[in-house]
Amino acid sequence: MKLNGKIVRLSLLTLALFIAFAMPVSAASNTILIYGEKLSDSQRAQVREALDISDTDTFEEHDVTGQDYADFINGNPNSNMYSSARILLENEGTGLTVNIVTPENITEVTASMYENALLTAGAENATVDVVSPVRVSGHSALTGIYKAYDVVGEELDKERMELANEELNVATDLAENEDVTQEEVSTLLTEIKQMIAEQNPATKEDVERIVSEQLDKLEIRLSDEDRQLLVNLFDKMRDLNIDFGAVKNQLEDIANSIADKADELGLDASFWEKVANFFSELFQSLSDFLGGLFK
Repeated sequence: MKLNGKIVRLSLLTLALFIAFAMPVSAASNTILIYGEKLSDSQRAQVREALDISDTDTFEEHDVTGQDYADFINGNPNSNMYSSARILLENEGTGLTVNIVTPENITEVTASMYENALLTAGAENATVDVVSPVRVSGHSALTGIYKAYDVVGEELDKERMELANEELNVATDLAENEDVTQEEVSTLLTEIKQMIAEQNPATKEDVERIVSEQLDKLEIRLSDEDRQLLVNLFDKMRDLNIDFGAVKNQLEDIANSIADKADELGLDASFWEKVANFFSELFQSLSDFLGGLFK
């Protein structure tokens, strides 16, 4: 009888272990909450409230600091960090999705700008919710997302992270200084990336031609100084080893989300018709090209 009791307990333990390993891991266990270091306790509570996080939810908490800003992208270690982000690590092939939970407090960076920059940095397969209890530009949230990847042991390339930060700065500068909307800037960056991925330019002159072509196609007029900023940015980007298929799919998703947002805001229809036609023609040519490769 005593032996039977041991067998029963062993069987129950084995069954429990089997169920534990067989069940999918809870999404919450893959969730990381990154606070801007300068937030007070009450502001951190506001972050959790905005993200609808309760005391019973399971997640990791970390701070992003000025030193992280310096370590990841050679930023100023004395920077004040306020932007926060929740990062849910997704399954392979899921892609990137960025949501701005407090758009009234993220004044310069849009969701598509974050997505474009993270794609440049090499971040993959995550859902990111950006939040701030105070009005900020939103730039420091990018470093917070890098911190989340570092916490789970996924090392992003430092050169790509620095370039992604530069891209975000160029994007917000263009939207602030030129007569173009944030959505138009995001579309411009997305299309230039797509053409670089397709054409694989060999020289800076090739990059300059691509930039000029896309500016003309979208009828965007920039100052010579800002045009050169774009050329310099994408000349650095052309050497990055980005997976062609992953980039194509993600950029298509970004383009669609920008167009949807523009439609919601009632932005210039003729501009977005040009965008739609461009991507339709581009993806058809890519399909024809890849089809020829694998015949």
